[in-house]
Amino acid sequence: MVTNFDSLFDLMDAFPDEQACVDHLRSIRWRDGEFCPYCQGNKIYHFSDRKTFKCGECRQRFSIKVGTIFEDTKLPLRKWFMAMWMITNHPKGIASTTLAKDLKITQKTAWFVLHRLRHAARTPSFNAPLKGAVEADTTFVGGKEKNKHASDRKGGTQGGAGKAVVIGIVERDGELRAEHVQDHKAKTLQGKVRKNVAKGSAILTDEDKAFIGLDDDYTHLGVNHSAGEYVRLGGFVHTNTIEGVWALLKRQIIGIHHWVSSKHLQRYVDEMSWRYNRRDMKVTPRMNDMFACVEGRLTYKALIA
Repeated sequence: MVTNFDSLFDLMDAFPDEQACVDHLRSIRWRDGEFCPYCQGNKIYHFSDRKTFKCGECRQRFSIKVGTIFEDTKLPLRKWFMAMWMITNHPKGIASTTLAKDLKITQKTAWFVLHRLRHAARTPSFNAPLKGAVEADTTFVGGKEKNKHASDRKGGTQGGAGKAVVIGIVERDGELRAEHVQDHKAKTLQGKVRKNVAKGSAILTDEDKAFIGLDDDYTHLGVNHSAGEYVRLGGFVHTNTIEGVWALLKRQIIGIHHWVSSKHLQRYVDEMSWRYNRRDMKVTPRMNDMFACVEGRLTYKALIA
């Protein structure tokens, strides 16, 4: 069996049938020991079909997909695996229309599949705080007011008028945290910085006034883009790293999806952040890392609520 899948061709060789997919998912999900998805008991009986199991404690019968993003899916796991390979390895992700064509499924199903995978890619709240040199910035997501239908215009012709706000906080040569926030107020943005960055770190921003006031807990240094300043103090003070992150997000939204709703924006931000934080991983470990995140079911009803 192929143990590395650097291409879709390798992936199909590695998983020639549904049982191979079940076995791989089981090996990752139960890498620390077997457990019941209903009661967490560890006395598990195996059936001869190699696809179903029974808990010796709560007596529930289940498949390895129960309690994961794959629960109740009617799609073969092979198609799920192909979707996972594409969303983890295409730098800008993949559109639901393209995935639907590639997998011979409906666009609605492809959209749901991708959102379940984005659900797996959500950022855990227990990440260690960022430290050292940390860049912080915001970007605005949304079309230009002049291009919107008259009934959708919210006033203003430039800047963030009528657009969604995303804050990004990235440690130099380290992790990224990005979040869709409700406003661009200092209290909101500085609260996110304090939640994600260790005290005493260097916070590097542009001239955005919303970050003024961080000096009590951090060494706050900035550049003034509006005055043509982009780098200072020997190249230490700049926001080039986070600006590169925004370029990735905008190419993903504009180039691949063309438009995303404010309601689901955080899921697309999570997808981009997940890939960014695993940018140094090779293909197979990166995909297996998503397998390790599949706990937690997402229903279609909850998604569209």
